Amino acid sequence: TFTAWCNSHLRKTGPQNQIENIEEDFRNGLKLMLLLEVISGEHLPKPDRGKMRFHKIANVNKALDFIASKGVKLVSIGAEEIVDGNVKMTLGMIWTIILRFAIQDITVEELTAKEGLLLWCQRKTAPYKNVNVQNFHLSWKDGLAFCALIHRHRPELLDYYKLSRDNPLENLNTAFDIAEKYLDIPRMLDPEDMVNSAKPDERSVMAYVSSYYHAFSGAQQAETAANRICKVLKVNQENERLMEEYERLASDLLEWIRRTRPWLENRTTDNTLPGTQRRLEEFRDYRRKQKPPKLEDKAKLENSFNTLQTRLRLSNRPAYLPTEGKMVSDIANAWKGLETAEKGFEEWLLSELQRLERLDHLAQKFRHKCEIHEEWAAGKEEMLRSGDFRKCRLNELKAMKKKHEAFESDLAAHQDRVEQIAAIAQELNSLDYHDVATVNTRCQRICDQWDVLGQLTIKRREGLEEAERILERIDQLHLEFAKRAAPFNNWMDGAKEDLRDMFIVHSTEEVQGLADAHEQFKATLGEADKEYATIIGLVQEVQRLGQQFGITPPDNPYSTLHAQDISNKWSEVKQLIPHRDAMLQQEMMRQQNNERLRRQFAAKANVVGQWIETQLDAVASIGVTGRSSLEEQLKKLQQFDKAVVAYKPNMEELERYNQEVQEAMIFENRYTQYTMETLRVGWEQLMTAIARNINEVENQILTRDSKGITEAQMNEFRMSFNHFDKNHTKRLEPKEFKACLISLGYKIRDDKQGEADFQRIMSIVDPNRTNYVTFDAFLDFMTRETADTDTAEQVMQSFKILAGDKPYITAQILRQELPADQAEYCIQRMAPYTGRDAVPGALDYMSFSTALYGESDL
Repeated sequence: TFTAWCNSHLRKTGPQNQIENIEEDFRNGLKLMLLLEVISGEHLPKPDRGKMRFHKIANVNKALDFIASKGVKLVSIGAEEIVDGNVKMTLGMIWTIILRFAIQDITVEELTAKEGLLLWCQRKTAPYKNVNVQNFHLSWKDGLAFCALIHRHRPELLDYYKLSRDNPLENLNTAFDIAEKYLDIPRMLDPEDMVNSAKPDERSVMAYVSSYYHAFSGAQQAETAANRICKVLKVNQENERLMEEYERLASDLLEWIRRTRPWLENRTTDNTLPGTQRRLEEFRDYRRKQKPPKLEDKAKLENSFNTLQTRLRLSNRPAYLPTEGKMVSDIANAWKGLETAEKGFEEWLLSELQRLERLDHLAQKFRHKCEIHEEWAAGKEEMLRSGDFRKCRLNELKAMKKKHEAFESDLAAHQDRVEQIAAIAQELNSLDYHDVATVNTRCQRICDQWDVLGQLTIKRREGLEEAERILERIDQLHLEFAKRAAPFNNWMDGAKEDLRDMFIVHSTEEVQGLADAHEQFKATLGEADKEYATIIGLVQEVQRLGQQFGITPPDNPYSTLHAQDISNKWSEVKQLIPHRDAMLQQEMMRQQNNERLRRQFAAKANVVGQWIETQLDAVASIGVTGRSSLEEQLKKLQQFDKAVVAYKPNMEELERYNQEVQEAMIFENRYTQYTMETLRVGWEQLMTAIARNINEVENQILTRDSKGITEAQMNEFRMSFNHFDKNHTKRLEPKEFKACLISLGYKIRDDKQGEADFQRIMSIVDPNRTNYVTFDAFLDFMTRETADTDTAEQVMQSFKILAGDKPYITAQILRQELPADQAEYCIQRMAPYTGRDAVPGALDYMSFSTALYGESDL
C-alpha cells in the first residue's frame, strides 16, 4: 500500500522515478527527497551524487530534516536504519509522511486528520444502504463503502444499487478498477487481503481513502466556484428579464390605449336599437373584461419598475432607464387621456337607446299586425286558385260551397286590419324610421294581395256553382251503371267459372255431354253483348261530361265495379269460349286414344297372365306325388326354366304397353283383371319357384349320394313331408314336424322326457328358432339318423396313421400324402405343435381335427 501511495506521487516526475522495493529504493535518499519535493511542492537542498555510505546517509538526513521542519517528530527513526534497509523503520517513516502531507490537512467541521477523514466518509456514504463507516478497517471489508464514495461523486461510473454485500471481492475489484481508470488513483490495497484478513490494516486503508478525499476535494472546489458564478449570472439574468417584461408590458398597454381611445370618442350610431344595444354591450364588456386586466397591467408595470430599481441598487448596478415614451409618467398621461374619453360615453348611449326604443315600439306594432294578417292570408290565394272542387264528389262539393260562403264573410271582417297596417306605415314614414324602405315594401305587398283575394273569391264562387250542376248529372249516370253492372258482372263470373272448370272424365260419353252444354251457353252470347254495350255507354257519357267542363268525375259511390273490370271480364269470357272448344276437342281425342291403349294392354295381359298361372301350377305339382326320380324332377324343372327364358319377350312387350298406359294417366281397365304389378309378382314367383326347386332337388341328390340314402328312402321322406305340409309352404310347424317323425317310425314318448327329446331335435333342425322346419333341414336330420357319418376321432386317427403314430405331423408329409390344394389348406390352418417332443415345423393335427366338427373359424 505504501509503495503504491509513493508511486502515485513519483509518477508525476516520470515512470523511471517510481519504486519497486520500498526498503531498497529509498536507501540512497534520492527518491525519498524527490517524493518530499512532489508532495510538498517545495525544493529540498541539492542531494549528494556519490554512492558511498556517507553520501546516502547525508541525503536521507536532508529528507528527515525537511520532515522535522514541518513540525513532525520522528521517534527512533534515523538515517542509518533507512540506509541499511530496515523495513520497519522505512514503513514508519512513510506512514509519518502520509499523516503529515495526506491526512493532517483534512479538515471537516473543526475535526482534523483521522477524525476529519472519518467524518467526511460517514457524511458522503450516509444515504447508501448497507454502508456504515465507523473505522478504517472492518467498515471497508465488503467494498461497498468504496463504491458508495465513487457513486456519490461520480454516479455515472457505476450502478451502486446492483451491488451486493455478499460479493465483497467483486465490489472491491469494481471500486479499485474504476478509481484507477477514471480517478487516477492507483491500486494501493489487495482485494483478497482485504477479504481474507480478520482486520484489514488501518494505516493502509487510511492512506488509500485519503486519495479518494484529495481526488474529490478538487472537484468540490470547482463546483463551489461554478456555483458562485451561476449566482451572479442568475441575478443579472433576472434583472434583464424584469427589464424586458417592463418594456413588453409598457408597449402592450400603450398600444391598447391607442386603439381604444378613438372608439370611446366616437358618438355616432347606426340609428337602430340592436346596433345601439350592441354598442352599449361592447362598452360594458370594455369596463368589465377589457379595462380591469389593463389596470392590473398598469399597476404591475409600476411595481416591476420599482422592484427592478431596488434590485439594481442592492447589486451595485446602475439604475434602469426605459426607452423613450415608455416612462412611468408617459403611461400615466396616456391612461388619463383614456379616462377622459370614457367620461360621458355611457350617458350618451343610454339617452340614444331611449329614443330608438320609442321608434322601435311603433315598428314592432307594424310588424305584429303584418304577421297576423300574413298568417291569416297564408295559403288563401292558393286555396282560391285551386281547382280541387273539380275532383270531388257531389256531397263534398256542397260542403265546399258552404265553406266558401263562410270565407267570404271572413274576408270582409279583415278589411279593418289592412287599413290599420297602411296607417302605421304612413306614420313611420313621417318619423323617418331607419328601415322605412322595408316597411313600405311590406305594406304595398299586403295591399296588392288583398285586391287579388277579392277577385279570386268571386271567380271561385262561380266555378263551384257550375261544378255542382255537372256532378248532379254524373251522379244519375253512376246510379244507372250500378243497377246494370252488378247483375252482368255476376253472370260473367259464373260464365268464367264454367268455362275454366277443370273436368276429369274417363270416357268419350262424358266428353260429349260437356260439349253439348257448351253449345247451349254460346247461344246466349248475343243478348249479353247488347247489355255490355249499354253499360259501357253510361261510363263514356260520364267521361264526356268531365272532359267538356274540365271536371274529374268522382268514383262511383254506388258500385265498386269499374268499366275496365267489366271490359276485361267480357274480353276474358270471349277468349275462353274458343279455348273451351279446343279443350273439349282435345279431351275427346285423348279419351279415344286411352280406349285403344286399354284394349291393347288387356289383350296381351290376359294371355300372359294365364300362361304364368299354368306354369306355376305345373312347377308346384313336381315332386308332390313322389313317383318320379330326383333326376327326372331336375330335368323337368330345367325345361321349365328354359321355357320361362324364352317367354320373357312377352313380358317386355307388356311392360312397354304398361308404360304407355301410365304416361296416358289411365288408372283402370275394364277389359282385364290383370295389372302390371300382379303380372310382375307372378313372373317373379315363377322364376323363384323354379330356381328354388332346382336348388332343392340338386341338394337332395347331393345328400342322397353322400349319405348313401336310397331312392325309395328319399321318396318316403318327401311324401311324408308333403303329406303334413297342408298349405304347400315348403315348411312344417313344430306340431306337423312331430307328427311327420312319428309317421316315419321315430319314437317320441308322450311325457316330459319325450317333450325334452323333441325340443333337442328342434334345436338341431331349427337352430335360429324361427319356429318352422324346412325340407332341407328335415332331410339333413333324417339322413344323419339313418346313414353312417364321419367323426373327429376318425379323422384324427387317419392323420395319426399318416404321421407314423406321432402326436404331430409335418408339412412335408402332408404334401406327400394329400393333393396339393388340400395339403396347403391343412398347412395354413393347423396350429404349431408345442409338445416337448416337437421338431421344427411340427403341426398340431389333433386341434385341427377337433375344429373341423366343432365351433371354429373354418
